[in-house]
Amino acid sequence: MAQSVLCLGNALVDIIVKLTNNDFLRKHNLPKGSMQLVDRQMMASLRSEASGLELSMQTGGSAANTANGIANLGVSSAYISMVGEDELGDFYESDLKKNNVDSLLLRSKNTATGSALTFISPDKERTFATYLGAAYEMKESVLSQQVLAPYDYFHIEGFQIVNHDLIRKAVTLSQDMNKRLSIDLASYNIVQENWAFLRDICRSAYIVFANEQEAKAFTGQAPQEAARSIASLCKVAVVKLGKQGSLVCSNGKLFHIPKILCHCVDTNGAGDMYAAGFLSGLCMGKSLQECGQMAGVLASKVITYYGAKITPEGWKEVCQSLNLK
Repeated sequence: MAQSVLCLGNALVDIIVKLTNNDFLRKHNLPKGSMQLVDRQMMASLRSEASGLELSMQTGGSAANTANGIANLGVSSAYISMVGEDELGDFYESDLKKNNVDSLLLRSKNTATGSALTFISPDKERTFATYLGAAYEMKESVLSQQVLAPYDYFHIEGFQIVNHDLIRKAVTLSQDMNKRLSIDLASYNIVQENWAFLRDICRSAYIVFANEQEAKAFTGQAPQEAARSIASLCKVAVVKLGKQGSLVCSNGKLFHIPKILCHCVDTNGAGDMYAAGFLSGLCMGKSLQECGQMAGVLASKVITYYGAKITPEGWKEVCQSLNLK
């Protein structure tokens, strides 16, 4: 029987800004590579100042990108979050449906759809200034056994970790219903600010995804040791190493997944697509090493585009390379 994935995250419209240097980040105290939450006024100010730079816009949010990738590999996926009753909310829901992601979006009557300024530095690193908007209104009451029942995996983006009540409810439901919980650590500063809570939550996870910075913030260790430490808390630990590929650790066994050579223009979405490939492989019954290889294919493809989306033609190439569809 085919397995499926429910993804939970912050529904955001990504506004992608290409920087020629890092002066803008320094001026606004945005640490390179981090995710900083900003209020609506600050978001408006940043958008106004960035208006003279090269901009593009698309739907985003880490877990939504992952749900999109899973669906484009032919695996059933759904996405739950909250948007506003506005044009951006309509745009967001339409994009989910266009990509065959089951939409479980809720609508806020009082708050606008959230957005994220994604600054791309010359070295392709991305830095986020995020206004959560309606996504901030997500309460634990949106989750229930009825919502989770159709799905086998429950994937949560790390940017939701700050909502402790919601995450506790997600963990409790996953345990009660024998769902496999997947957590992406999302950003090193989120890890630093929620370290004790994350360690507790990861003990209930089936799989934990982290990049090298996040793994260091979580364990204080180099990648291989970090992968083993994280795997001591959960069933499967993944540490993504960028140009060096990735590490997968489970039951005391550590695998290195080589990087696939490609021309990188923007690292935004690489981790989201890695999770999409890995979770899809699990749903297909593939080995952990095969899951890592699938994940690497998706991650290497998305970084050849600006933004966190792969084009329809790109998805055809990905599926052909993976012998899917």
